[in-house]
Amino acid sequence: MAVEPVVYGASERPPRGDYARASDDYTCAQNWAAYTEADHDTYRRLYARQSALLPGLACEAFINALPSLGASDQIPRFEDINARLKPATGWELVAVPGLIPERPFFQLLADRRFPVTDWIRQPEEFDYIVEPDVFHDLFGHVPLLFNPVFADYVQRYGAGGLKAHDLGAGELLSRLYWYTIEFGLIQQADGLRAYGAGILSSSGELRHSVTSPQPQRLALDLLRCMRTRYKIDDYQATYFVIDSFDQLFELTAPDFAPLYEAVAAQGELAPDASSASDSRITLG
Repeated sequence: MAVEPVVYGASERPPRGDYARASDDYTCAQNWAAYTEADHDTYRRLYARQSALLPGLACEAFINALPSLGASDQIPRFEDINARLKPATGWELVAVPGLIPERPFFQLLADRRFPVTDWIRQPEEFDYIVEPDVFHDLFGHVPLLFNPVFADYVQRYGAGGLKAHDLGAGELLSRLYWYTIEFGLIQQADGLRAYGAGILSSSGELRHSVTSPQPQRLALDLLRCMRTRYKIDDYQATYFVIDSFDQLFELTAPDFAPLYEAVAAQGELAPDASSASDSRITLG
């Protein structure tokens, strides 16, 4: 069965990636030999820029786990990372040609298989890219999969996603992914830090999310989070903050079905909406 490209958000450009290579579950071979020297140079420069920005902005767990990716001077082979990741937390990386549909995505996460886009951005997209590429997925997402508690949370999210899909609530659960796994902040003893992959792989949003007075930062509340729409083409207007990965894991243990019903009853909120009932986190 042929698989089709996937588009999320508003874009006039068709999704890139060779979906003809993909199996029914949307996974494919990495084809590491196809990367050019320019591709490896792009990865090297992106890695160097982002890693230099991490101190004081990225969470300690991420900084400690980043060396587990291996060499930073070329695009890693997924099999080499898997040799370290599988024994650490039971996860493995699988290549995909690009964005994949909701249900196959949830299924891969539930099976502790993390989908990583295998192509890399062009040099003219160095500062901004619409779709996630191999740098975003590897640098942003994979280090925290070496953290046992966070790795268990991502697997729990995938299992919950399968249930949400069957209930027609995939969009609501996607907001939890967006505001935690992609754009989450964590309160450490030494201050606010980023743990979301979308922040950690962005030179501009990393500093903005942690230090700018412009966005609002709210203590993570599942109902508030699932009611809140998000931006895909600008810095976030709202960030949700956790105290620990243990808190995040425990918060997502209950059945979400009542939450989906509550969102339907109370309605959605704009990305920058505020309420007197919000638990705000102030910069100290």
